[in-house]
Parts: sequence; C-alpha cells; structure tokens
Amino acid sequence: MNAAARRIQRVYLTLTLGNTLAASFIWGVNTLFLLDAGLSNFEAFAANAFFTVGMVIFEVPTGVVADGWGRRVSFLLGTVTLAGSTYLYYLLWQFSAPFPLWAVVSVLLGLGFTFFSGAVEAWLVDALRYSGYEGGLEAVFGRGQMVAGVAMLAGSVAGGVIAQATDLGVPFLVRVGVLLAMFAVALGLMHDVGFTPERSTHPLRATRAVLSASIENGLKIPPVRYVMLAAPFSAGVGIYVFYALQPYLLELFGDPRAYSVAGLAAAIVAGAEVVGGWLAPHVRRLFHKRTSVLILSGSISAVLLVVLGFTRVFWLALVLLTLWAVVDSAAMPVRQAYVNDMIPSKQRATVLSFDSLMGSSGGVVVQPVLGRSADLYGYPVSLALAGIFQSLAVPFLVASRRQGSPADRANASTEHPDKGPAEETLP
Repeated sequence: MNAAARRIQRVYLTLTLGNTLAASFIWGVNTLFLLDAGLSNFEAFAANAFFTVGMVIFEVPTGVVADGWGRRVSFLLGTVTLAGSTYLYYLLWQFSAPFPLWAVVSVLLGLGFTFFSGAVEAWLVDALRYSGYEGGLEAVFGRGQMVAGVAMLAGSVAGGVIAQATDLGVPFLVRVGVLLAMFAVALGLMHDVGFTPERSTHPLRATRAVLSASIENGLKIPPVRYVMLAAPFSAGVGIYVFYALQPYLLELFGDPRAYSVAGLAAAIVAGAEVVGGWLAPHVRRLFHKRTSVLILSGSISAVLLVVLGFTRVFWLALVLLTLWAVVDSAAMPVRQAYVNDMIPSKQRATVLSFDSLMGSSGGVVVQPVLGRSADLYGYPVSLALAGIFQSLAVPFLVASRRQGSPADRANASTEHPDKGPAEETLP
C-alpha cells in the first residue's frame, strides 16, 4: 500500500470501529430487552423481522442517496437516523408499548442501517482504486472485520455488564451517544474520492434507475445473481441465530437474569470475527477459487447449527457457537472481495445495497418462522431448523462457481497454479 491507500484504510477502520461499537452495545441483550418489554418469542423475532422489512424497503432509495448525493452524506444520515430510532426503542420499552409500535420503530431502525449498507464498502473500494492500490481486497476487508470484531467484543460485553449493573435500557442510551459522536468523526474524516455523485432532481425516477442498475449489474450477471440468491438463506439464518443464542444460552446456564452470559454469546461472535478476519487472506491462499471457500463454509456452518440444536451442555454449546462463528467470519471477506470484483464502480453502492436487500429479505421470512418454532418446540429445534435453512444456500454458491467468473480466480495464490489442495472434491 502507498501512503494514500494507507490513509484511506485508516479512515475506513476508524469508521468501522466506531459504528460497530455503537451498534453492538445492544446486540448482547436485544432479545432479552424485547422479552422484558412484554413481547412473546414470536413478537420479539417478528420485531426483528420488521427491522429487516425496513432494510428491504429502503435499500434502493438509500442507494439513490449513496450514488446520487455521496457515500459520506449517506453515512451521516445513517448515524442520525439510527440514533433517533434507537431512542424511540428505549421509550417503547419504558412504556411497555404494544407490538404495532415496535413494528413501526423497527422499520425505522432498518432505514438507519440501509444508509450504511453498501455505502461505506463502496467508498472504500473506489477510494483505494483511486489511490493506486491494486492488491487483493480480502486483506483490507479482513482487517476491517478484525476491527469490527474487537469493537463488537468490547461493545457487547460492556452492554451486558451495563444492563446487569443498571437495567436493560441503558445500553440503548449509550448507543445513541456513540452514534452522535460518530457523526462528528465522519464529518471530519470521510470525503468521497474516486467517485463523483450524479444527483437527480427526480427522486422517484432516480429510484427506478437505481433499481434497474441493481438488476442490470447484479441479478443479470449470473455469478453475482447466484451469490445474491444464496444470501436470503445465509443472512436470514445468521441474524436469527445471533439473537436466539441469547435466551438459549441463559436457558442452558440456568439463570434467566445473567445478562452478562447473554453478552458472552455476542462477545464470542465478535472474537470469531477477529479470528475470521485474520484467517480470510490465509484461507484464500489455500484455494484456487473463492467459491471453494464459500461452499465449504456454508456446508460446515449448516452442520454445526444442526449439532448445536441437539446439545444440552452449556460449555459444549459455547464451543459449537465459536466454531460456527469462525467458519462464517473467515468466509465473509472472501465473499465481499468476490462480489466487488464483479461489479462496476459507478453502481457499486447500488449493487451492494441490493445484495444487502436480498439478505434482509430472507430475514423477513426466516426470523418469524424460526421464532415461532422456538415458541412451539423450543430453541434447540429452531437452531437445528436454522442449519437446514442455511444448507439451502450451498446449491446457489455451486451454481455461481460453475459460471467461471474471472473474479473467482482473482488474486489466487501463485503457490497453487492449478488447484488448491482442498479443492479436488468440490464440483
């Protein structure tokens, strides 16, 4: 990396650190927070589903903001929107509000996150290319994931400890404060380079154009399309498992008010992100194709979830959770690099937002279904079903591999000019 690229990477890592820290204060206690407000398991996960509905609804319109007004503007709007909707969540908990109000505010939370999705990643890739960086993206995304993991580890553990020392609402107030601080940081450090926004005076027309560009540069490109079609299963399951593990681990632990244990689940996932981010470029060098990593990761993750659903031992559950999180995390930077190398710069934020939309659409369906199964049959059965759902992503990844995209082989290690050692058995 030259000096300009290193500077861009530092800004990216700073934004990732602050944003993840803010978000993660509630991740370890969110499900407990919803249940404490009087919601059932079904309603709690339905509220999470409305959050993903918000992401589905607003991904394309906020893509217009990112590509038409700038990625910096999109990030700033995200911090303000997420801070406001988080505070509303706190008020709903204070007044034990009925479920319809939770649904509305959950949609607003989804809106806040859509301002981030795609915009920061697109800003990074375009700025790096503009600076002259020509290396592989796995290493940069891996560092970002490691920083996010550290932030998540700190935030989720702190959120659980704060909730146990005070109450379940205080972590939400802490999140609001950190988000407002990140607004100031981004205002001073984040500037669009290597990208010129194209503003439109017709928002609806621009939204249609963005949707059309998303389809043209995403779903109409076969290898990208199949990766996107896998996202509803993998992303939807990931969201459910992360939040279901909070009450499930408390159930195994035997103390329903041990909120720090619930924070431990999020902390393990965070630590796994650090390890996975470090492993990603090393794992990539073992395989000639990026899809090999994705297929193996999806298959192993599905099996681990099924096994997790059958365990009744707290510490064994923690081990399985850790393995599942590491396997998923090590594949994520590889997936990001694979998709980014297949889409054009001009529509990068748009296509990445559409990819996020596809993942969120799975969460809309998967979360209430698995939440209802937890009400009827318990969390173990719902986790085993989650593993079955996740396995459905693998055939789409195999289909993407068969398209033979040059991005599948990009930045492959020269140590394996033909095939990686673990690739022989893959289709």
